[in-house]
Amino acid sequence: MGMTAVDNLWYLADQARQQAEQTRHQFASNYEDYITFSRHRNVSRPRFKTVAERTRDNGLPYGVHTVVTNDAGELLLVRHDDVDMWVLPGGQVDGTESFREAASRELREEAGIEATDEGLAILARAEFHCEEYDTWGVLPMFQGRALETELTVDDPDGEISDAGWFDELPEDTRDRAQLHEWRETRVYSNN
Repeated sequence: MGMTAVDNLWYLADQARQQAEQTRHQFASNYEDYITFSRHRNVSRPRFKTVAERTRDNGLPYGVHTVVTNDAGELLLVRHDDVDMWVLPGGQVDGTESFREAASRELREEAGIEATDEGLAILARAEFHCEEYDTWGVLPMFQGRALETELTVDDPDGEISDAGWFDELPEDTRDRAQLHEWRETRVYSNN
């Protein structure tokens, strides 16, 4: 492999880090009282390039997600077939939509509901490592209360196969420990 490809990957990783820092600062300036954590991944060179390109665009390697509860305090999760886990509804920001607009659209597509806007639940950091390269991106997770509870999946990407309300989170829930922490400190103290 020539030096140009190596330099380009380093430059891309640096651009992604700079955008991630700007995006993290934007969220930190606009919200308070949220949980933070870091997730570390060793990835292949093609995957590293993909997440770095996404992060360079808006700071978000995986888009935006929403932590939604119903009146019973149950948490909404959707079944993501590609990762074979229960996850929070969410996805990439399209075009000129705001982060919050993207989160609302993804919630409608993946679960068929609307939710109130109650700020930011979690602001995580996703770190990516590949050979001698590293970069990171922001994982924002908004919070809201469901305005309806009848769930329907109409995911245009075909990644989501099911949606459900959970009091006890399934063992194969992504970021399960952090969601438990959020529930203990936020949801039940507000009821």
